[in-house]
Amino acid sequence: MKEQKVLTMKDIAKEFGVSVATVSRALQDSPRISAERRANIIRYAKEHNFLPNTIAENLRRSKVAQPKIIGVIMPQIAHYYFSTILAGIEEEAHSRGYDIMVAQSNEQYDREVAICKSFFANRVCGIIVSQAKDTKNYAHFQNLLDNGVPLVFFDRICTGINTNRVVVDDYMGAYNAVSYLIETGCKNIAFYGSPMQLEISKNRHNGYVDALLKHGLHPDESLQRECDNRKMAEEITPEMLRRPNRPDAFFAVNDDTAIGILYTAKRMGFRVPEDISICGFTNGERAIACEPMLTTVEQRGHKVGEEAVNILLDYVEGGLTTDKVEKKVVRTRLIVRGTTR
Repeated sequence: MKEQKVLTMKDIAKEFGVSVATVSRALQDSPRISAERRANIIRYAKEHNFLPNTIAENLRRSKVAQPKIIGVIMPQIAHYYFSTILAGIEEEAHSRGYDIMVAQSNEQYDREVAICKSFFANRVCGIIVSQAKDTKNYAHFQNLLDNGVPLVFFDRICTGINTNRVVVDDYMGAYNAVSYLIETGCKNIAFYGSPMQLEISKNRHNGYVDALLKHGLHPDESLQRECDNRKMAEEITPEMLRRPNRPDAFFAVNDDTAIGILYTAKRMGFRVPEDISICGFTNGERAIACEPMLTTVEQRGHKVGEEAVNILLDYVEGGLTTDKVEKKVVRTRLIVRGTTR
């Protein structure tokens, strides 16, 4: 059975040849819209079972106490970086009088779509989300926006929709880290990254490439692999280290991947950092639980969470208008430890 499409204010606007703002005003029984047009739009909405996000609308129009719930979609709650973001979201939301409803997509597009539908049905006043790795269709996010539900993306942003986002400076974080590796004597630097459809992957890869070029080094595609977890790193690193032109350094997209490289290099008899330097990206708890401790780029997840909440609630409470898109960048910093020279 084919799933019925959720009717949005955008659909109603198209039906009547008017703007979304006109539909919104008509559904609110605004006298700014003619009585006939209001009646026609309201009748059409009822006939097609249109369900407006009334909590978000009421919160925008008044300061009267309402159930204040923010939806949060995480790829993986257990991941250190996402857990620090969640802590920032929860603390900032609580300080502003809101509760949060949290779900994880487990990196699955279908589950992400189902969560969006569930949050809409539960009338959350807005959603903070980091998209799943395999999300390539963004209709579920656009449906929320079309129905007046504000969204703020973090970390993995949705490039298919021009909406609010909070990211770390992935490009500069990678650029500075790779520059440091070069400045400490490394010349043959491998890159382990996430799938390239993700914006963070593109930005970190671009930072890696530009740092090499800036220092007069040629990027070698054979040293660049899609690898973003410890298991994969332990599987592919032995082959990399047996190459005649083996890497003398690795830059990894996250700490777990970097630790997989570290474990494999040590198991194969290489000295870190004397033979091989390794740099990660996160600065999670595991970065100081390995030997030697990991050089890594600190992402400041708690700050990302705080910024995301403040942007979302500024929309919900009327401090920002829906035609304005907020884009915040949280600065990273390189934390130098024992895995680099």
